[in-house]
Amino acid sequence: MIYPLGGLLIGALIGVWRAWSNGGNARDMAQWAGSFAILFGIIGLFVLIFIERSYV
Repeated sequence: MIYPLGGLLIGALIGVWRAWSNGGNARDMAQWAGSFAILFGIIGLFVLIFIERSYV
């Protein structure tokens, strides 16, 4: 159950880092963090579903 939450955290950190490296302000960092957090959270959810379904 930790994969989606881990994906959210890692995605937010990657988004902030990416916006900061491109010279973005706080709004850019928040937008990139949100976008990457959603993306990585969904990937983590699919990983969790795959792991749970493979142990049947």
